[in-house]
Amino acid sequence: MMSGLLLIGIALVWFAGAYLLYGRWLARTWGIDPNAKTPAVRKNDGQDYAPASRFTVFAHQFSSITGAGPVTGPIIAAMFGWAPALLWILIGGAFFGCVQDFTALYASVKSEGKSMGMLIEQYVGETGRRLFLLFCWLFTLLVIAAFADIIAKTFNGFAAGGTLNTPGAQAATISMLYIVVAMAFGVFISKVQPSGIVKFLVAVVLVAAMFAVGMQFPLYFDVATWRYIVFGYCFIAAVLPMWLLMEPRDYLSSFLLLGMVAGGVIGVFAANPAVNMPAFVGFEVNGKPLFPILFITIACGAVSGFHSLVSSGTSSKAIANERDMLPVGYGAMLCECMLGVVALVIACAAAQDGVMAKGTPFQIFAGGISTFFTQIFGFPAGFSACFITMCVSALGMTTIDSVARIGRMSLQEMLKPSAGEKAGSATRFLMDKYVSTILTLVLAYGLCLAGYMNIWPLFGAANQLLSALVLIALAVFLKVTERKGWMLYVPMVFMFCVTMTALVMSVYGIVTKLTAGTFVVGVDGLQLVLALALMTLAVLVVKHCGRELVTGKAEGVPAAEE
Repeated sequence: MMSGLLLIGIALVWFAGAYLLYGRWLARTWGIDPNAKTPAVRKNDGQDYAPASRFTVFAHQFSSITGAGPVTGPIIAAMFGWAPALLWILIGGAFFGCVQDFTALYASVKSEGKSMGMLIEQYVGETGRRLFLLFCWLFTLLVIAAFADIIAKTFNGFAAGGTLNTPGAQAATISMLYIVVAMAFGVFISKVQPSGIVKFLVAVVLVAAMFAVGMQFPLYFDVATWRYIVFGYCFIAAVLPMWLLMEPRDYLSSFLLLGMVAGGVIGVFAANPAVNMPAFVGFEVNGKPLFPILFITIACGAVSGFHSLVSSGTSSKAIANERDMLPVGYGAMLCECMLGVVALVIACAAAQDGVMAKGTPFQIFAGGISTFFTQIFGFPAGFSACFITMCVSALGMTTIDSVARIGRMSLQEMLKPSAGEKAGSATRFLMDKYVSTILTLVLAYGLCLAGYMNIWPLFGAANQLLSALVLIALAVFLKVTERKGWMLYVPMVFMFCVTMTALVMSVYGIVTKLTAGTFVVGVDGLQLVLALALMTLAVLVVKHCGRELVTGKAEGVPAAEE
């Protein structure tokens, strides 16, 4: 029987090799200039552009991209056996996901910190920019809606039957403290500019204090109340300067997330649990084919289009030195992949006779990690439960604030008039920072009311489809700037085929419901409209980007960006 220790060991060696060999080779191939002034330095405005230390940007990138996906996806995908799931995380992570995240960050830094949409405008054209940004904006609505619902239900202070959910209420208090403390920490960093050691020590003290207070004063609010609070937080995060809230919050949250990953790895090494799932179950399980379902289910742990929006939308505007791009872009994704492997091992260890344990993926994962913290590290059971619940909420909170900001920026950039044109009064109104944020959040709130289970299927397919669109756009950037781009060709074609197949299957399933009389307008109708819209937009984006990739240089674009 396979041991969890061996799987973790294989993953650690593989990811270390990927970073040291393939990641560094990419950086050498495309070129890194440590003496160049990055956009964060040249365009420092104290708002969106602000240089930060390597670990601060790494913490922001890792915290933002590490949502529910790397835990949920691998555990669900284990139904096909642990081997297919592990292989996709290892291969997809090293050659698909990490490459996409790093390339998006690299392209943005080399292009004045432009987001993916504005990069497409520069290297493809205005129509491509508007189509891509519309796709991105619709995608951010799905992400905000799904994660807001997950967070609200995690914080829900009342379990079934009206009993108190103390771990959730404690995690809620800690999360609210994180917002206030993060802003104070951001001001402290800005005014005092402490050394890395001092910054670290202060952060550790603050995290410990927040846990101590939060466990003593739980907040017992219902789901509806927490939805309002979460969306209120999204508004604040979307409009405040990066250095004041998001960067310090992500820095503080990174200790939780990295601690959870490290705790899982150490726990597996200490316990060496047996893997109680077969290596391979079959090419079809419960009527679901391995292709494309496996590659859609495991998104964030292997490749995720959303990550590129973080790389080009926020992280690129904080990179202080080009040498930081590899550990931030490639390294942060490797850490997320490692979390995916840990989740897979824990879930397979909890299985009995090849049958997955009952409960949601997060419940299975949380149970395993809590056991490690209690039995191996000696922490009280109550603390372990609160810690894991807080980590789960942190996965969502550190993602949703970035997505809200990216959604606002996507809408603004989509509405931006063409060069030489003047924006009308209506356009200027909609492009206002506050108006665009409110519009994005209001629409996302409407989707949120449908529940994340009705949104998640579309989110997974749209997320992977976004990765295909980003990869082809980045391939255009590399070609136009006279850099090698062949390493992106296989990932972009594969992901496009996978996601379009999945979306066609989803549309077919919804249409079947319509003919069978089981069609629900509020749920199935919404999914059908969004699925068709995403497919149409994707084809149009590929048409515009593909034409540029085949035909050559865009008009007016310099041969290389240095």
